[in-house]
Amino acid sequence: MNQKKVIFDHDGGVDDLLSLVLLLSMENIDLLGVTVTPADCFLEDATEATLKILTLFNRQDVSVAKGQLFGVNPFPYDWRAQPKIINALPTLLAVELDEKPLLKTSAVEYMIHTLEASKDKITVLMTGPCSNLTEALKQRPDLVEKVEEVIWMGGAVNVPGNVAMHNHDGSAEWNVFWDPYAADDMFKMGLNIKLVSLDATNCLPISIPFLKQIAAQRAYPLSEFFGQCWASTVPSIPSYEFTYHLWDIMATSCLEVGDDAIQFEKMELAVGTKQPNQGQTYHAKGNNQWVNVSVSANRDVMLDYLLKKLKRGFPKQNG
Repeated sequence: MNQKKVIFDHDGGVDDLLSLVLLLSMENIDLLGVTVTPADCFLEDATEATLKILTLFNRQDVSVAKGQLFGVNPFPYDWRAQPKIINALPTLLAVELDEKPLLKTSAVEYMIHTLEASKDKITVLMTGPCSNLTEALKQRPDLVEKVEEVIWMGGAVNVPGNVAMHNHDGSAEWNVFWDPYAADDMFKMGLNIKLVSLDATNCLPISIPFLKQIAAQRAYPLSEFFGQCWASTVPSIPSYEFTYHLWDIMATSCLEVGDDAIQFEKMELAVGTKQPNQGQTYHAKGNNQWVNVSVSANRDVMLDYLLKKLKRGFPKQNG
């Protein structure tokens, strides 16, 4: 099988960690490495969960690098604590921490080295802010040609954002808002970007009926793990009045699903860098910054895909 080479850059939230599980279950993917951004997480907790998930899949060959960049708009501390909950679930508590995959080099250094060394082009999947990739390509703009595609969960183009903060008009999505300057720079680099925005992910909330569908197949260890992780999100954001969605899962699924699941349109976009719309991804006709934006998704097709993927267990542990 001709496998797609992928670097996965995430920021440690519940949906990020579940995206890693989904990614590791894909037979068409050659996962080269995982980089962790200290955005929607506390870095050490998210790194520990990442390493344990790799161990569950016997994939200690996958390199892990920690990010050292920090955005201008921090995520709320309550949200950042979510990896602590995931690490406390029985599935991960039963796994010994193996730090062999953990590199001493930073996420940016890892991206530069991996892109430079690869004979093939690499797809970069990002489910957190885009700071690591943007900085790597700012330092080495010649490596833009080594990037096959960027799949990024971020943005809200024709729908409201999910940022509810002082001095903001609510137009931005959090992954862009955390570091809007990096997003603005990345859109100008001429990359092939597939932006999985709130425009499409809004159709897939984590609801009790949805969790019941997962629970109905809890005899499968992956379904049980996903259900427990998502259950932890139900009370996680009460003060901001929005619901958890399949944000990162939808972005990750782009590596397998087709146009019947997620529909994209090519748009010229720009990123707001100043208040009150800092981090907004908006139409900017004539600026020649073209991005493939998810405009809708077929909920039934997406759920059918996901439920089928979760009808499995973790691989048997070596030794």
